Formats: sequence, structure tokens, C-alpha cells
Amino acid sequence: MTGDHWGYGIEDGPSVWHKTYPIAQGNRQSPIDIVPHQASCDPSLGPIVLNYDHCTSMNIANNGHSVIVEFDDTDDRVVIQGGPLDNPYKLKQFHFHWGGKGCHGSEHTVAGNSYASELHLVHWNAVKYGTFEEAATAPDGLAVLGIFLETGDDHRWLNMITDALYMVKFKGSVTDFEGFNPMCLLPSSLDYWTYLGSLTTPPLYESVVWIILREPIMVSEKQLSKFRMLLLTEEEEDQRIHMENNFRPPQPLNGRKVRSSI
Repeated sequence: MTGDHWGYGIEDGPSVWHKTYPIAQGNRQSPIDIVPHQASCDPSLGPIVLNYDHCTSMNIANNGHSVIVEFDDTDDRVVIQGGPLDNPYKLKQFHFHWGGKGCHGSEHTVAGNSYASELHLVHWNAVKYGTFEEAATAPDGLAVLGIFLETGDDHRWLNMITDALYMVKFKGSVTDFEGFNPMCLLPSSLDYWTYLGSLTTPPLYESVVWIILREPIMVSEKQLSKFRMLLLTEEEEDQRIHMENNFRPPQPLNGRKVRSSI
């Protein structure tokens, strides 16, 4: 399970990640269960501001753990700012976590309840750090915006992604995916919870300011089923293992404070 050899199965899943990545048992791990009545309303928290007008998606890829849409992060204008953040953070990529058929697959939970899926928009602190890789190891290096997906009606803009998934069915596949602006995936309200945590996948660096939106977006079961058609295996492999239940369960809060914007 060294390097990229981790997954979500019994032998390589979250329960054994600590053997290769001891920080998995650290004090600032993610995801967590958010208990709304225990979150403190912090009047000093302003609204989050997303400046995605000039964002440039480049490609969509299957990395064997999720589907990921990557952005050109050379433009200083494509940022998240405000809220708990001291300065703007640049958009790098977004990806999803989901469950099996009929199962929930969000990473964060709210009062013990899961959602069908969770979208993570990953940003990095280019004001303080020279590269994404450097920022990913720093305590204030990353800001991840988490959005819950709830089953219901079709989400018209998510179709732009689900319609492209057949092109990245196999692990390691990448294809051009230009002109997508993730603003269309945001709910109408940007009220949020925030706390200090970590990456939810190895190497599990404790470098993330988490901003979890309270309002979910609605997606259909048919749309979610297209994510489950992705494969954990490469095209030349005989096995065909579907990508599902690619989420880490909630980790201990360890005395951390969860703050609420309202």
C-alpha cells in the first residue's frame, strides 16, 4: 500500500491507511460529523466569495480513486476568499465521493446523517506558497469547499460532467474538458460550517481549511449511477472493478471547534 497503492476495500481501505500514513491517526483529520447545534455561530465570519468568472477547466481524469476536473491555476483571478480565509486561495481541481447503488457516499455527515455524494472544490494558498505541492503540506495551505449532493431531480449542469464520464471510464484515462465553470454546481445559499482538518485521502496532510456548505444540491439517481460506471482498473486489466463507496468515514473531532456562518 505504498505510494498510490491505497483504496477503499477491506485490505487497502481507510481502516488500514494509518499503517502507511501514520498521520491518519492525527488530531486534525477529516472528514468529521458536523453537529449543527454544537457549532458555534461566529459573527466575525463573513460570507465566502467565489471569483470563478475567468476559470479555465483543462481536463477530466480518472485517477483510480475518483473523477477529477483540473483547472489552469496560473490565473490569480480564479479564487475563493472571505469567510475564514486570511487571503485568496486559487482553484486547482474538483472531484467527487459517492456510494454504491442505493447507498449514501458523502464523507462529511450532518448530525450523523450522510448524503448521496459530496463534491470537493480544492483551492491552494498561492499568496504564501509557491506551488500546490508545497501548499498541500502547510497548515494553512489548502481551502476545500464541500458541497453535499442529495438525490432528487436531475441537475441540468451536472450532465456536462456525467456525459463526459464514458471518456474516462478506465483508471489512468484523461481527456480534454474545457470551458466548464463550477459556479453552476453551487446551491443558492452559501451559508457554511468551517473547521480545520485534513485531506480525506492519502497522504492525509493536515493542511485544509474546510468550508462545508449547509445547503445541498439535488441530483438524480440516474446521474449518480454514471459515476458508478467508472472503473478502478486500467483498460488492459482483465478485471473490471467499479468505482463506488470511495469515501472515508468521519474521524474524531479531538476538541476542534466547528464554526457556523449563521
